[in-house]
Amino acid sequence: MIKLLIVDDSALMRRQLSQIFEEEGGFEIRQARNGKEAVEENKDFQPDVVTLDVNMPEMDGITALSHIMAERPVPVVMVSSLTEKGALATFEALNLGAVDYVAKPGGTISLTIKEVSVELITKVRNAAKVKIKTKPTPTGGLAQRMREDREKVAAKESSAIRWKDGKNGLVIIGVSTGGPRTLEEILPLLPANYPYPVLVAQHMPAAFTKSFAERLNTSCHLEVVEVATPRAIEPGFVYIAKGGADMVVAMRAGKLTALPKPEAKEFLWHPSVELLGRSVIENCNPADVIGVMLTGMGYDGSDAFTEIKKRGGRTIAEAESSAVVFGMPAELIKKAGASIVLDASKIATQLIIWAGK
Repeated sequence: MIKLLIVDDSALMRRQLSQIFEEEGGFEIRQARNGKEAVEENKDFQPDVVTLDVNMPEMDGITALSHIMAERPVPVVMVSSLTEKGALATFEALNLGAVDYVAKPGGTISLTIKEVSVELITKVRNAAKVKIKTKPTPTGGLAQRMREDREKVAAKESSAIRWKDGKNGLVIIGVSTGGPRTLEEILPLLPANYPYPVLVAQHMPAAFTKSFAERLNTSCHLEVVEVATPRAIEPGFVYIAKGGADMVVAMRAGKLTALPKPEAKEFLWHPSVELLGRSVIENCNPADVIGVMLTGMGYDGSDAFTEIKKRGGRTIAEAESSAVVFGMPAELIKKAGASIVLDASKIATQLIIWAGK
C-alpha cells in the first residue's frame, strides 16, 4: 500500500485525482488544499509520495516543495499546467528535488486529467521506489560563486587539453526521469571550445523542451537549442530534441543534420533515445561516437548504445549512486553496453578527457 498525499487547491482536481488512484487500488490517500496544508500533512500523514500542484493560495507548490525537502524529504511528482509558465515552474521544482512531473492536459483545472491517468499512476508508483538524494539548492551569493567556479573549471580544462584533430566526434545523451536536474549538473561544465556537438534526447512533452533549452542555455558555455526544424550539427552546440516528436540525424547537402520527425509508434518513449542512436549508427562512424545514458525508467536506447560500443564507440552509464531512477543506465550495464559507469558529477570530466589528447 502506497501512502499518497494529493495537493491541489481545486476540489474538483482533488476529487478526480483521488478517483484515479482509488480505481487503480493499492493507495492510501489523503488530500491537502494548499502548500501550507501539504507541509503539515507531510509531517502528520508521512506519505510515501506527494503529487503537488504549482499555483495555490496561501503557499504555492514551489515554496511548499522547498519546505518539504528541508523538513521531511519525500518523492514529489509535480502536476502542472502544460504551458511555458508551467514548464518554468516545473524545472524549478525539479531543481529543488521533485522526482518527476505530469502535465495537466487541460490547463490548471483539467477536466481531462484522466487522459494522463496511466502516466500519472506509473510515475507515482516509480516515485515510491526512489531514494531521495537531497542537496542544497544554491541561492544568492552562493549561486553566483558556483557559476564562477564552473567557469574557472571549464576555462582551466579547455586550456590544459589539446583537442583531438578533426571534428568527427559526436556525443549523444539519453535521459528521462530526473534528467533536467542531472543535465544541469553536467552540461555547464563543458567548455565553449568543446570540439564535439552534443545531442540530447530527454523524455519531455512538446510544450516544455523550448523552455528547457532556453534555461540550459543561460548556464552553459555551449549554445543550447531546441531542434524544432532541421539544423546542421556543428561543434559548440547542444541540440535538445523537441518534445512530442523524435530526433534523428541524417546527411543533408553533405552535412550531418539533426531532424525532428513525428513520434515513431514502434517506440514507447519520446523523444526516442533508441531511434536517435540507430540513426547515428547509420550516418556516423560509431567509433567516433560517445553515448551517455543517464537517469530514467525503462530501457530506451540500451540496444543502440550497446551496438555503438560493439562497433568501437564509447559509452557512459550513470551510476546508481547519483541516478534518480536507475532503470535506463542499469539496462545498458546489464547488456554489457557501458564502457564505464560514473557518478553524474564525473561525467563532464570524462567527456572532456575523451575529446582531448
